[in-house]
Amino acid sequence: MTPPTERRTLTPEEYREAQNSPEFQELKRRFRRFAFPMTLAFFSWYLLYVLLSTYAPDFMATEVFGNVNLGILLGLGQFVTTFVITHLYVAHADKNTDPIADEMRERLERHDFAPGHGSVTDRGAAAEGATRA
Repeated sequence: MTPPTERRTLTPEEYREAQNSPEFQELKRRFRRFAFPMTLAFFSWYLLYVLLSTYAPDFMATEVFGNVNLGILLGLGQFVTTFVITHLYVAHADKNTDPIADEMRERLERHDFAPGHGSVTDRGAAAEGATRA
């Protein structure tokens, strides 16, 4: 990575060129394929918990052991689910999105997206390497 003192400010054109690149499109696709289903799954699980708490209090009050009932266990399950999703996202990012993002950052720092370095379509072969990660 280039030290901050040696960096040149990127132009809006460079950012637009990077945004229009096949690598960036692949990066967005990979992120969305993980984030949207996971968000939907967690939101559904949370909504189920809230609905059960509101409309099925007898069910939630079912004792599991001692003074611990099903509502407490499901509530703690919300925290556990948050940690599991975080772990899954980190693993997904390490394997599927970070390599592309790192390569794009390096290319931005080298100003490969600057006008005169060729258009996105001219770099098609270079872009294929990033999307195979």
